[in-house]
Amino acid sequence: MKSLYVCWYHSLVNSLDQKDRRLLARIRRALIEVAFIVFLFYSNLLMGEFTLANGHGKTLAFALRDIFTLTNFSIAILAALIGHGVFHYLRKRL
Repeated sequence: MKSLYVCWYHSLVNSLDQKDRRLLARIRRALIEVAFIVFLFYSNLLMGEFTLANGHGKTLAFALRDIFTLTNFSIAILAALIGHGVFHYLRKRL
């Protein structure tokens, strides 16, 4: 099984030229950065659910149902894309 993966991977890498590899690396970096910002957003929301004022009697399941909504997901994606744009701009400028 490993040799099949290695053959497939090397044939894919060898068929890509340098420009395509750079594009794939940039896309992969952007996806990782956006996913990390979304993770930080949701972890912050989860911590907020268990603060001293809000956390009395709440279970983890209730808190997860409370934070995983379409509105929160939309805010997280928008904030992550803006954050990625800011980091990309700063990376280019510095």
